[in-house]
Formats: sequence, structure tokens, C-alpha cells
Amino acid sequence: MAKTTAIIVGTGGMARHHINAMAQIRGTEICGLVEVAEDQRQLTRALFAEHGKVCPPFYRTIKELLATQGTPDAAFINTPHKFHLENAADCLKAGIDVLVEKPMVIDAAEARKLIRLRERTERLLVVAFPGSLSPAVKKAKEMIAAGKLGRVTSVTAYVHQHWKAATVGKWRQDPEISGGGFLFDTGSHMVNTVVDLIGQDVVEVCALMDRCGTRVDINSTISGRCRDGTMLSLAAAGDSMHCTSEVTVMGDEGILQTGIWGERLRFKPVKKGDFADVSYPRSKGVWEQFLKVRAGKQANPCPPEVGLRFAKLMDMIRKSAETRTTVRSR
Repeated sequence: MAKTTAIIVGTGGMARHHINAMAQIRGTEICGLVEVAEDQRQLTRALFAEHGKVCPPFYRTIKELLATQGTPDAAFINTPHKFHLENAADCLKAGIDVLVEKPMVIDAAEARKLIRLRERTERLLVVAFPGSLSPAVKKAKEMIAAGKLGRVTSVTAYVHQHWKAATVGKWRQDPEISGGGFLFDTGSHMVNTVVDLIGQDVVEVCALMDRCGTRVDINSTISGRCRDGTMLSLAAAGDSMHCTSEVTVMGDEGILQTGIWGERLRFKPVKKGDFADVSYPRSKGVWEQFLKVRAGKQANPCPPEVGLRFAKLMDMIRKSAETRTTVRSR
């Protein structure tokens, strides 16, 4: 795999998580970082030092970086959600392939703008949903398509995390910057993986949300129906004591289970046997999958159309919770 020069835009906690993974992948040269906060710069410098590497130079803006260094091959956008559209647009216009953290943008209108820009620039744009990029979810989709589960009748999923306490005073609880609360943040993995597995649009949604004294949703429950009648039941608890998740796909001939990040896969025939692990290729994370797409080794499993699909569904969920009514897609 040829060397890829990359910049990272935003070096907060998630970006440093990705840097750790990127350090294990040969052929990537992180040549520049965009970050305005000095505390995040210091933490990032320390991380590079832990890996025995010199930290790349920091810049305050993408424009400043490009004027100094020229155009890299790729960019990984890790800024707060509000800035995803602007940051991704700046990179695409500069001729840079982009991997953007989830959620891709704030709403469906922004998603459509980004898709139009992708089409105009003809650059690669991948959304960093680990589920969509997971070999486990890919394998699960193949099993469903091959009829291993028979007729899929329902999907249930949950995600619990100590999110509320961990994000007090941070941008994730500021709706003007985050675009939403726990469901839009960690919960987005659950929503996207469920819809990815089903492979069709959700046409009807009924949702309840509880802000638990904050400005954003903390706990949510969603019931839904897909175009073919498959039923959904999702629960997101952002004030839990620990982080755990499960997605269960029920068919009339088999049951499939995975996590919202696609980190495991189990299958059980309905009439006999117990759950057994299903083998699938291991992955070093979203950056590795992005590089495979860039190299033409696999099709893009998470293009901006996936980001639009998620944004449209979240718009329906928000409207249902706000109006306390069932919302149907147009």
C-alpha cells in the first residue's frame, strides 16, 4: 500500500483514539494537525511522544496549513459536529480525500450540500461510522442477504454509557455545537448499524426523549417500522454506569447479534443449538478501511449517502419526540 500523507483536523479525545490506531498502520504519514486549543495540542504532543514520534506541526486553520504545506492526500475530520460541513468542504475543494467523523453533519439539509460538493469535486468522502466500515457488519449483511436468518421480522438494539456525567461542561452538551445529545453522539452508532443491517429506509418512527435536566437528550427510546414491515425497537441510555451495547436481528430461521460498533458477531439457528461466534476478517479501525477504499481494494461502504440516510432518520426522530406524534417519511 503506497504511503498516504494525511492531516488531522481537530485533535480532541476521539482524534487521539484514531491516532493510536493510525500509528499501527504502515504507510500513513501524518504531516499536519489543525487545532486551536492549547490543552488539546499538549495532549496530542504527549501522544506522539509515547509512540516515539515527533509531533507534526500545528495550525489554527485548514487554510493556514495548506498555504504552508501544500495539499496532502487525505484529511481526517474530528472537530465538533457543527464544523464538519465547513471542514469537509474546505478539504474537498482543495482536492483532498476526506474521512469525516460521525455524525457526518448536523441535519439532512447539510448532508445534501456535502453530497453535491462531493459530486462536484469528484473526491472520495467516507463517513467514519465503525459499524458500516466493520468487517463484522459486512459479514452480517451477507448472511442476511443469503437467507441465513430467513425472513427478518424485527431488530432490537440498545446502548448504555456514562455519557451525561462525562460530558458536563463540554461541547457535547451544547446543542448549538453538537447538534444533539447522547442519541446523536454515541447513539448514532446504534441507529446507523441497525439501518445498515436492515438495508432499507425506516418509514415510520415514534420516539421519546428525556433531557434529564440538561439541554440535550440523555435517554431515548424509539419504535420504528421499515418499508417491508420489519419492526425496530431502540433504546439509548446516556446516564448509565458503564458502556455496553447489543444489536439483535430476529428472523424466522435464525438470530444474529453484534455490537453497535460491529465489534463482534454471533449467530443462532432458531430451532437448534446455541449462539456461536461467526468468523470475519479483523480490522485496525476506520482509517485502515478508508485506506482500502482509497486504494481501490474495496467499495466505499460508508459514502455520504449513508450520512444522509442517518440525518433524515434523526430528523424524523427529533420531530417525533418534539411533537409526541408518530412521524412518517414523505
